[in-house]
Amino acid sequence: MNKVAVLLAVYNGRTWIDEQLESILVQTGVIVDVFISIDLSNDGSWEYLTEKYNNFKNIFFLPYGDKYGSAGKNFYRLVMDVNFDGYDYISFADQDDIWYENKLQRAINAIASKQVDAYSSNVLAFWEDGRTCLIDKAQPQTLFDYYFEAAGPGCTYVFSNKLGTAFREFLLSNELARSVSLHDWLLYAYARTHNYNWYIDSIPGMKYRQHSSNQVGANISYKMWVKRIKLVNSGWYRKEVFTIITLFKTEYRPLCNISNKRAFKTNLMLIPVVSNLRRRMRDKMVLGVLLILNLF
Repeated sequence: MNKVAVLLAVYNGRTWIDEQLESILVQTGVIVDVFISIDLSNDGSWEYLTEKYNNFKNIFFLPYGDKYGSAGKNFYRLVMDVNFDGYDYISFADQDDIWYENKLQRAINAIASKQVDAYSSNVLAFWEDGRTCLIDKAQPQTLFDYYFEAAGPGCTYVFSNKLGTAFREFLLSNELARSVSLHDWLLYAYARTHNYNWYIDSIPGMKYRQHSSNQVGANISYKMWVKRIKLVNSGWYRKEVFTIITLFKTEYRPLCNISNKRAFKTNLMLIPVVSNLRRRMRDKMVLGVLLILNLF
């Protein structure tokens, strides 16, 4: 059976971590080891988890005490510190979701059958009041989508040892890369710009919990849309795009001209090619409007 290293980032995670871990440990058709990095927490996550799971032979805790401040930096720590030798695949995991028992096996089968290096998928968002909603990220990949978005939620990512090891070396040698806020976006951009093939599955492999503490949640409510627009208007999104373009050079002129400061002229140059910058039609239209209004 294939052996998978699951990288699990935790911060104040006591509330739902047991449910998440249980769904990982019962994965079928694979051998799983779980590596847990706990950001400095105030809910007793370290004490609770190390006491309860200390005797599990396939759960390993990275040293505790540092403050990373974001899920992205915590995942970078996991990628850089975990030894991938002996593992066929690497997977990311959040602290509060529920995996279907065939999540990893389905991903590995897809990687093999599609002859790709990495996998992500749609998710089924769910709320405590019983509501559910399919989050569709499986639209066809475009020429430059990786400069503007991830390949879906990072908790769906499964990727080969070869890609994981290369990404690890990239992070270790590149301080600017470690400044990118979203680890899943960075990995997708790295893979696409280094000739690794990626498959996005339309079938969800997990339930994606929605709650007030989500760092990045499902973008489906009016409040979430307003939050995202404010984030774009603050300059955060443009800065992230600029950093990724700086890391992964392109000779495509409209992208080369993007700076980390808003500029109407460069925004206008992007409008004719906006269909190549995002996957979903709605997102292409929204980005087009943001470019026209000079909000990007």
